[in-house]
Amino acid sequence: MKIATFNVNGIKARYGAVSDWLREDAPDIAVLQEIKSTDEAFPREIAEEACYELHTHGQKGFNGVALLSKTPLEDVTRGLPGDDADEQARYIEGTAIGAGGAVRICGLYLPNGNPAPGPKYDYKLAWMARLEARARELLAAEEPFLMTGDFNVIPEDRDAARPEAWAKDALGLPETRRAWRRLLNLGLTDAFRARVQGPGHYSFWDYQAGAWSRNDGIRIDHFLLSPAVADRMTDCTIQTELRGREKPSDHVPVWLTLDA
Repeated sequence: MKIATFNVNGIKARYGAVSDWLREDAPDIAVLQEIKSTDEAFPREIAEEACYELHTHGQKGFNGVALLSKTPLEDVTRGLPGDDADEQARYIEGTAIGAGGAVRICGLYLPNGNPAPGPKYDYKLAWMARLEARARELLAAEEPFLMTGDFNVIPEDRDAARPEAWAKDALGLPETRRAWRRLLNLGLTDAFRARVQGPGHYSFWDYQAGAWSRNDGIRIDHFLLSPAVADRMTDCTIQTELRGREKPSDHVPVWLTLDA
């Protein structure tokens, strides 16, 4: 089973690039973020033409997440538990059934949090606390799961080409990293770092100041795996080359391969 997470930075703006990617690279499950579209306005043919079942949790103009699957997903839910007043479309779940068993797919677009300090950063940290609570629930239920998407978290200095530039940013602040480590300390595995060590591996390059040409990137798109899913992992890679194609997103896909 091959699962890919991809912040597309607008499904309509990136229609051609995403359509080509789905047809050519054909993940079994694609977890999309920042679709920037309501459910009704999402161009469903992008999924249908590539033979995907589509589930969206959209919002006009910003945010929005989606699950695309080659096989039917069960028990699809929308919204991160813990705050009924939260209207931002940032979270979706569904269960995939593979030969190796069921996996709960938790797709997320974690808040950016800037400027920090401030209300947006408070919202980010509260959202991360809710995500931790959800992970605890799934672990307590002994349900195999993964959490994937744009976390807007730079876990360590090695995950940025210029860590000093992010030291006071909401993505790299010590409190953000502590919230990330609390997730890991539950027993979750950072899939990419379980496979690849060392600096120079990024999933996001800003459009400004020639960041891509200078490889001035950061790693903020992640897979966190429960123990049962980590045992099934055979690989996790970043599809870096996609950033160099025509009209790219500022993110690239990250891929997880499970043994079944």
